[in-house]
Amino acid sequence: QVQLVESGGGLVQAGGSLRLSCAASDRTFSRYGVGWFRQVPGKERDFVAAITWSGDTTYYADSVKGRFTISRDNAKNTVYLQMDTLKPEDTAVYYCAVPYNYYRVYVRKDDYKSWGQGTQVTVSS
Repeated sequence: QVQLVESGGGLVQAGGSLRLSCAASDRTFSRYGVGWFRQVPGKERDFVAAITWSGDTTYYADSVKGRFTISRDNAKNTVYLQMDTLKPEDTAVYYCAVPYNYYRVYVRKDDYKSWGQGTQVTVSS
């Protein structure tokens, strides 16, 4: 089981930026695509962004396209989510996750098996 730890959340004003990190201790992490999701209380956990195991292909939800950038450094076993031009509606707990299968990436949360504990992002207006 891959253990994931998110960090980098916090409180920021609208228009500001944050960079989230997702770190794994397992050396197999580099074989996995990684997804970022977010959730607000009482709502479903929604897809935000995903990156392939090699980092050569990325996917984004329409709501964050052009503002968020996902990247990875496999030498550091870390995936990043750079969030720019933040809006109050980006407020949520952000989670990273790896899927059941190596070398695959998905946009559905049900295809992911291991999740971090989440990091809170709050954007004030």
